[in-house]
Amino acid sequence: MLSLEQALTDLISPLVDDKNSLSVKQMDSLDDGEILLHVYAKSEDVARLIGKQGSMATAVRNMMSVASRLENKRISIKFESY
Repeated sequence: MLSLEQALTDLISPLVDDKNSLSVKQMDSLDDGEILLHVYAKSEDVARLIGKQGSMATAVRNMMSVASRLENKRISIKFESY
């Protein structure tokens, strides 16, 4: 079965210019019912992933929330640039 990290990477990699700088990491959460994913990319790619008024980020989070229901957990995705 595909991991959530890989699923998110496959979902957003066509949206970024520099695919080599894209990184998705799953972090530990204090809440056992939550999956925390961090997306790291260049600042212009992060701006594209977030979109106008967060519309793209909301769409990505909604898509990934469907995948996280298999584990009966909610998902949090944070976008960070470097």
